[in-house]
Amino acid sequence: MNQEEQRLQEARENKIPWKKWGPYLSERQWGTVREDYSENGDAWNFFTHDQARSRAYRWGEDGLGGISDDKQHLCFALALWNGRDPILKERLFGLTNSEGNHGEDVKEYYFYLDSTPTHSYMKYLYKYPQAAFPYDDLVATNQGRTRNEMEYELLDTGVFEGNRYFDVFVEYAKGDPEDILVRITVCNRGPEKAELHVLPTLWFRNDWSAWISGRVEKPELKKIEGPAGTHAIEAKHALLGTYTLHAEGNGPLLFTENETNNERLFPEHPNASPYVKDGINSFVVGGKNEAVNPALVGTKSAAHYRITVGAGQEQVIRLRLTAGSPPNPFGQDFDGIFALRLQEADAFYAKVIPSALSADEANVMRQALAGMLWSKQFYYYDVDRWLEEHGADPFNPVRRAPRNEHWHHMYNAEIISMPDKWEYPWYAAWDLAFHVLALTLVDEEFGKQQLDLMIRPDYLHPNGQLPAYEWNFGDVNPPVHAFSAIFTFRLQQVRHGQGDLEWLERMFQKLLLNFTWWVNRKDRSGSNIFEGGFLGLDNIGVFDRSAPLPTGGYLEQADGTAWMALFCQNMLDISTQLALERPAYKDMCVKFIEHFLWIASSMMHGGGGTGMWDEEDGFFYDVLRLPDGRSERLKVRSMVGLLPFCAVTVFEGQLLQKYPGMFGIVKRFIETRPELIAFIHDPTKIGHAGRRLASILNEERLRRVLAIMLDENQFLSPYGIRSLCRCHAEEPFVFHAGNEEYRVSYLPAESDTGMFGGNSNWRGPIWMPVNALILRALLQYYAYYGNDFMIECPTGSGRLMNLYQVAEEIKRRLANIFLRGPSTGSGRVGRRPVYGGTRKFQEDPYWRDLILFYEYFHGDNGAGLGASHQTGWTGVIARGLHLFATTTADQVLDLGKAAGVTEI
Repeated sequence: MNQEEQRLQEARENKIPWKKWGPYLSERQWGTVREDYSENGDAWNFFTHDQARSRAYRWGEDGLGGISDDKQHLCFALALWNGRDPILKERLFGLTNSEGNHGEDVKEYYFYLDSTPTHSYMKYLYKYPQAAFPYDDLVATNQGRTRNEMEYELLDTGVFEGNRYFDVFVEYAKGDPEDILVRITVCNRGPEKAELHVLPTLWFRNDWSAWISGRVEKPELKKIEGPAGTHAIEAKHALLGTYTLHAEGNGPLLFTENETNNERLFPEHPNASPYVKDGINSFVVGGKNEAVNPALVGTKSAAHYRITVGAGQEQVIRLRLTAGSPPNPFGQDFDGIFALRLQEADAFYAKVIPSALSADEANVMRQALAGMLWSKQFYYYDVDRWLEEHGADPFNPVRRAPRNEHWHHMYNAEIISMPDKWEYPWYAAWDLAFHVLALTLVDEEFGKQQLDLMIRPDYLHPNGQLPAYEWNFGDVNPPVHAFSAIFTFRLQQVRHGQGDLEWLERMFQKLLLNFTWWVNRKDRSGSNIFEGGFLGLDNIGVFDRSAPLPTGGYLEQADGTAWMALFCQNMLDISTQLALERPAYKDMCVKFIEHFLWIASSMMHGGGGTGMWDEEDGFFYDVLRLPDGRSERLKVRSMVGLLPFCAVTVFEGQLLQKYPGMFGIVKRFIETRPELIAFIHDPTKIGHAGRRLASILNEERLRRVLAIMLDENQFLSPYGIRSLCRCHAEEPFVFHAGNEEYRVSYLPAESDTGMFGGNSNWRGPIWMPVNALILRALLQYYAYYGNDFMIECPTGSGRLMNLYQVAEEIKRRLANIFLRGPSTGSGRVGRRPVYGGTRKFQEDPYWRDLILFYEYFHGDNGAGLGASHQTGWTGVIARGLHLFATTTADQVLDLGKAAGVTEI
């Protein structure tokens, strides 16, 4: 056991709070639902970036490369000023949904370079231009562009020309759980010396102001005497205790209050104090000496370093935040601790990252995991109190809240894995289930805790619905928590010889409530065909699937029904594990076998003679049910029709070995209802190594779907599986309703519509989470069919592969998005497809090995699109790299689930 593993064990056993401090500070708190107290729910415009420097937050804080304690009482982050910007750089800047031609988008360059799971060592990089930051240019130019044009990025403004910028590295190392060392390294990449104001900032989240119900005693920051050559700030909080920030050097300390500057924003309300949230900004940028407190006390403070860095040179600033009293905070142990923690981080990742990976693959995997760990955030939202503050009353609904009015029970105040701490600084249920696939590579316990959260009574709705996301907790996300739960349990079995059965049982009980919610709410006619709305796939449909249809009637959704088929399989898998130890769960196994067969057969049969499966096309489609009783398939070839392929699970036969009588029960059920398996795979049929398979597709139809999926002119891109068939580039799907035309065309890059804000696109790009499900499905089929099942890959190539090889090939294409290609004949290093034609990222030695994990990727060239820091579910590439580097095809066949490999 290495040192980081030992720290994880100590944290898990509650011996030592190694995770008390971490990167739990959001990168955007403004523009969130939590901070929205408008009448119309316009969160983006109620609390803007321009207001953020002056206006105290209600529910959380944000900062640049920052940390906080796990209840976010005390925060630390970086502020910068280049002498030219109109404001301090205290937080990341980006466009709101109405400002960007493709919706909201951060317009900064920052990178999560490293982190251990206990955050004993972390490293972050921010690239700060020496010229004035082009705030207005970015807004105006993007607003002037159409959805069919490229976004206007920070590099496009020319602000990085001549390399006139600073690389600002922030590193953290823990001497002990409450002793955090900070090292800030400022590198001038430009050709001339340049000045920079560096302001490491310490502040309290405002939980004391009069407008906050349940407020606490006001905390205090004050200057105290430190050792020679240092300054010190003492931080006292009634709940957190006392900490000291030591700052090396003799630069001034600045103090103000983390309270709203009403006089700037709301002139009709006077300031409670002359010292307000933007006081340090006013002092540094505006030269207003009276803006900071000469008594050197407050609730927000900063050490002010004014440094000049020579061309190509660097300077280091050191700080230490501690609950103790080191006699010499910057003595020899300071650099020694940093060196030791980095060495320990390397040792930890040497064990996590397979040695079979290349140096470039290892770099991608480590940065993916770093991004996952940096994206942990303290999320605070007392929905009942928020609704009360909006005047909403569940028993007297005269005034309705703009959203979430049926979620009074929710109280969130935990560290949660975020999709992206700028664009999505709030959890999303189905994203989170995929996060766990990668997070469990480094912190199994945290992954389990994340799944636990969503089923707790203060999250799960009393009716059984999982909360979707803060914009509308009542939206419907795909039901993938059971998939993630059994994956996590299998991983424990492989690593430790056994899984946490108590945890799995707890998950099962709550997921049973969620399954029942789905059956009662989303199966309109009780025919085992499901709806669900957009189900996370945003604009993939002909219509907005979460809105009333322009035709009237309703949609029977191939993806919604496939998700439920997979949900059944996952619940069967879980109940099987439970029944092996607890016989009372045998009946639940039978229940989910039967329910899966009803759902799978309903997909093929359909109601009124029109099923989702099209025998002529060999593909699944949504079915439109019209008010007059007519129905038709909406023949869009998309991920909607591939998800039924993903609803597959192999079973090893342990349950029937222990309880032989169960086979007779299932056999009688099938014999009395032969129509249930007439068009799907026969679950009684024995496959490789005595295994059985739950699958919608029988072998003949599986081959037909694979032929389409593996066709490079349809779904198979050089960089993975597209979300929409490329055939729709030349043959768009067109549907007429009244005088309106609805069209679905292949769009490999960004969306050309405003559906769901226009900031995502499922009409062509490659999305990592559904590709992960496809890899899982291929391995499940392989474990059942073995090497006798061969398929042409790519379709038409004449190259035959078994299904493990197909999965490996798709993983290779996905990984190639991030990996550097071969060097060119001119001596240039290879290009990373993720960065497209952006030369700075492709060629500059200070940029080219920094990896961003975008939300989705161009369907033809692999360039990154959408949110640039959505390491959340895109970080699942780390799991794919690990899986195929550590598991052979023979292991899948010989060990199956015992190898843990069929669960990704």
